[in-house]
Amino acid sequence: MMNKLRNIGKRYPLTSILIVVIWIICLLPIPENVPLGDVPMMDKWTHFVMYGTLCTVMWLEYLRRHQTKNAGRLFLLAFLAPIVMSGLIELAQAYLTNGNRSGDWLDFVANSIGVVLGNIIGILLAAYRAKVRRDT
Repeated sequence: MMNKLRNIGKRYPLTSILIVVIWIICLLPIPENVPLGDVPMMDKWTHFVMYGTLCTVMWLEYLRRHQTKNAGRLFLLAFLAPIVMSGLIELAQAYLTNGNRSGDWLDFVANSIGVVLGNIIGILLAAYRAKVRRDT
């Protein structure tokens, strides 16, 4: 199992780093004076950007490593897995942080919207790559 995780980390380093960073950020206590804390819905925008970036990077690394795309694998890894991870993080915040964080299902919604946007960007990148390959 550890060898498999190590291989995934080597093949998809940025994706792996982003996943670890998201888990850490989401489980650490929130500091009292957060910069831009007065911006309306800043927390939701942060979640949206985190997951949009994660899924876009997943697509970029996948397209870099594979000549053809496997739609089923991409659905599981770049769409379903980040949404499941988002739900698990919200549950972990609610039940495992001793009140330092709280699970918020609106964060889950913002995460899911970010996943959808990241996948749209990834699909557009794959289409562009296919077009470039056809034209050459």
